[in-house]
Amino acid sequence: MKRILVIGSAGQIGSELTLELRKIWGNSNVVASDVCQNPSAKLQESGPYETLNILDRQRMGEIVSKYQIDGIVNLAAILSATGEKNPMKAWDVNMNGLINVLECAREYNMKQVLTPSSIAAFGPGTPLFDTPQETVLRPSTMYGITKVSGELLGDYYVNKYGLDVRGLRYPGIISHETLPGGGTTDYAVAIYYDAVTKGQYTCFVKEETMLPMMYMPDCLKATIDLMQADFSKLKHHSDFNVAAMSFTVTEQAESIRKFIPNFTCSYEPDHRQAIADSWPRSINDSAAREEWGWKPSYDLDSMTKDMIEKLTAKHKAGLI
Repeated sequence: MKRILVIGSAGQIGSELTLELRKIWGNSNVVASDVCQNPSAKLQESGPYETLNILDRQRMGEIVSKYQIDGIVNLAAILSATGEKNPMKAWDVNMNGLINVLECAREYNMKQVLTPSSIAAFGPGTPLFDTPQETVLRPSTMYGITKVSGELLGDYYVNKYGLDVRGLRYPGIISHETLPGGGTTDYAVAIYYDAVTKGQYTCFVKEETMLPMMYMPDCLKATIDLMQADFSKLKHHSDFNVAAMSFTVTEQAESIRKFIPNFTCSYEPDHRQAIADSWPRSINDSAAREEWGWKPSYDLDSMTKDMIEKLTAKHKAGLI
């Protein structure tokens, strides 16, 4: 690829992935876009930025033509918890938006589309531990339903049109740069912010809740590694399991207390508990390791140490 359009670049993953892609492909060759008209200064100052609603197919085509885009990274999505409040909007954005991306890529003969999936694609019938690559996909949320549909649609475009479509099932992503927006795994990020700023956190899931998680540097690495993988060596395309670590909220709180000894955590489970309970506890990602060499770098304590160091510095600077 020579020029990449990142859709959803102002979100939790997009805001950091866009900057990493600009380091590799060059600032002017990675176009950031989002519905947000006032994104971060980093996004606007480091390269081109265009306002784009993923449902606006005409506008998408205009941007693709203007910058001679030959690859798209689609990160626009309505996440799990928000999607349950407005399921029809989740379907519209996640599915009709994806179709716009795939059709645009097909029309302009693009070299690649990367559109991530999620562990939300799994459901109550999926094995909870060491969840295999090939397994039952019967999610209980609209977000999950759109992710399963998106995986199938991506593979359809690979087989029907020869379009290079790639995707990976993100676990919960933890970052100190941008807060997540409406996901069930948001607690695993918020706990660090509140630990640094308040010394305590009230969690919206139970203490024994365990979910697969990944630190943002590993998320960026996984995404870029898959983008750069040899297409001819991929047996899977739109649905790679990727894993880094799994832990309970209790274990995360204990990890935080290694660095903030007086930290306390209380629990007030809400509607998001049922969503969390429907997802796997740990993931088998042997296909990603075998097909494109995936390997994470962070475990729970090394992530916690880095998160607290970064957030403490921001707190002292009055940035959070």
